[in-house]
Amino acid sequence: MYTNSEKVRREQNQMIFGIRALIEAIKSGKDIEAVYVQRGLTGALFNELRVLLKEAEITYQQVPVEKLNRITTKNHQGVVGMISPVTYQNIEDIVPQIYEKGQIPLLIILDGITDVRNMGAIARTAECSGVQAIIVPVKGSAQINPDTIKTSAGALFNIPVCRHESLLKVVRFLQASGIQIVACTEKTNDLLYKVDFKVPTAIVMGSEEDGISSEIIRIADHLSKIPMSGTIGSLNVSVSAGVILYEAVRQRLD
Repeated sequence: MYTNSEKVRREQNQMIFGIRALIEAIKSGKDIEAVYVQRGLTGALFNELRVLLKEAEITYQQVPVEKLNRITTKNHQGVVGMISPVTYQNIEDIVPQIYEKGQIPLLIILDGITDVRNMGAIARTAECSGVQAIIVPVKGSAQINPDTIKTSAGALFNIPVCRHESLLKVVRFLQASGIQIVACTEKTNDLLYKVDFKVPTAIVMGSEEDGISSEIIRIADHLSKIPMSGTIGSLNVSVSAGVILYEAVRQRLD
């Protein structure tokens, strides 16, 4: 358990403040988790940073200067960046490695999971159940920060996390690689027990608010749901992920 001062030090260690410092971090290949830019910021140096952010496909949020001042008391020059505590990997590299090891792929795709604790809890279950990679979108995904790492019990240091600008392209790549896509959604009458999880599989989990994107629903190989008997309409997404992943484990142990 970290004390408040230890937590602050850990978070500050992942923070970059200042335009030039962020430029150099990006050029050095650091994985940037988030960038906050003071609203209305201009100047040649910022323009250089903006071009670099676009080339590196890193999005940034424009925020009031008061928010930046709350994040850090340092001379931030209108820019604060957060370095990811994990190194993101490419799913296009991971899949061939799984096959080369003679393993059957079991992957999980998180479509719009924005709560860091849900993200951490899913990662913990995924690591325990033998998932070989977690796939998240560049935009609209929970940040991997100290809270996410803590909730995952450190699992995020032990399982590859792949970030991609288009989950739809990822799904099509996986299907072309012989991996079935199982979308977990209430928009079906088919229960998860009908799915054969012994074959190469990628499980898609959507946000509790919006679910899985319609584009992925349309091209998924299977739609499946967890049977519900109570009056509450759904489970927490991290609990749902655990139920589905361990159905895959059960089948693969038979």
